[in-house]
Amino acid sequence: MSFRLDPRLEADSVFVADGPLSQLRLVDDARFPWLVLVPRVAGAVEWIDLDGASQRLLLAEINQAGNLLRQHFAPIDKLNIGALGNVVRPLHVHVVGRREGDAAWPGPVWGAGQRRPYGGEAPTLASRLARAMAELPTTALPHSG
Repeated sequence: MSFRLDPRLEADSVFVADGPLSQLRLVDDARFPWLVLVPRVAGAVEWIDLDGASQRLLLAEINQAGNLLRQHFAPIDKLNIGALGNVVRPLHVHVVGRREGDAAWPGPVWGAGQRRPYGGEAPTLASRLARAMAELPTTALPHSG
């Protein structure tokens, strides 16, 4: 079995970059700075489906995604991090930058109001995020092997 991106994730987000373990995607909703990490591990549904090394790598990627949001979308008042998977089963982790008074504050972003797509701006934003991600320190990433 090989990794395949869930069609719903593909439809609702834009590719940013491939990390050591996960594909980083920008959720296409301009109301919230929102990234999704999708581990390229076939059959992974839960955190516990990853071996220890992959769990540590995913944690480091979550930290990088959070730092990317803080850097690129400042000010961020709160980071929401979650792996729900009730609708889209394959393991994926949401990293959402929240601002007091945003369209869903203080509640969760899922199902809050009407999505506002980035439109033609999405590929440019994804490219800027990819460049910024490449410039982040990778010292926190564990070495595999």
